[in-house]
Amino acid sequence: MLSTIADYTRLTKDMGKSLTQVATQPDVSRDTDYFLSHIGDVKTIDDFLKDYRLYSYAMKAYGLSDMTYAKAFMRKVLTEGVATTDTFANKLTDTRYRQFAAAFNFAALGDKATQTAAATTGTATQYVTQTMEENAGDQNEGLRLALYFTRKASTVTTSYQILADKALTQVVQTALGLPSTISSADIDAQAKLITSKINLADFQDPTKVTKFVQRFAAMWDATQAQSDNSTNPALVLIGGASSMASMDTDMLTKLQSIRFGK
Repeated sequence: MLSTIADYTRLTKDMGKSLTQVATQPDVSRDTDYFLSHIGDVKTIDDFLKDYRLYSYAMKAYGLSDMTYAKAFMRKVLTEGVATTDTFANKLTDTRYRQFAAAFNFAALGDKATQTAAATTGTATQYVTQTMEENAGDQNEGLRLALYFTRKASTVTTSYQILADKALTQVVQTALGLPSTISSADIDAQAKLITSKINLADFQDPTKVTKFVQRFAAMWDATQAQSDNSTNPALVLIGGASSMASMDTDMLTKLQSIRFGK
C-alpha cells in the first residue's frame, strides 16, 4: 500500500484530472445531471426541502450529509441567510452552514436563489470534490482527511472553527501528536493549546498548508503502522527514527513542544 502522502501527491498533482474521473462516474454523472436540470425550477425553501434528491445532493456537496434529516434546522439556516452577523448561520461556529446559506441565498434573492453560479455549477463542483474525498476514504481514511483539510484550511481563522469540525480536529490533533482524549478537555483550553502551537495565518499559504498536511500524513502512517505492528516508510519523513519506540517518546514530545510554522 502506498503511503498517505504518496496517495495525496498522486491525486493532487493534477487535481483537474482527478475530479474529472470522479465526475464521469455513472452514478455521479447521473445525480449531477438531475441536479443541474432541476435546481433552477426551485423557487422557495419549501420546494427545496421537499425534493429529497436535490436537497440531499446539495447537503452532500457542502459536507452536511449527516444533517440532511434536520430539515427544521436547515430551514432556519436558509430562512435567515447570511446578510448580518446575527443570523443563525453566522452564529454557528461551523462555517459549512454559512457556505450553504450563501450558496442558496433565498433570504436575499428569493425565487432567483437557485439560478446563481454558486447554487448550480458551484454546488456541482463541491459535490464532485466531496465524492472524490469520500472515495479516497474508502481506501485510506488518512487520505480523505488530508484532502479535506487542504480544501478547508484557508477558511479557518480561529481554533474554535477547527474544534467545531471533527475532521479538521482529527488532522490537527494527529499532526501535533495530541491524543484524541484531549477532546474531552475544556473547549477553551483546547483552543488555547492549538493557537499556542499553530499560527493560523499560515493556513492562508498553500505551501505551508502542504507542509502541515505532510506532517499529518507522516504521523497518520506511523500511527497506523504501529497499530498494524509493522514498519512504515513514513517514519523517514518524521525524523528517520530507527524504531517505533523512539518515535513514540522523542518525536511526539518534540511535536508537542514546537509551534507550527516556526
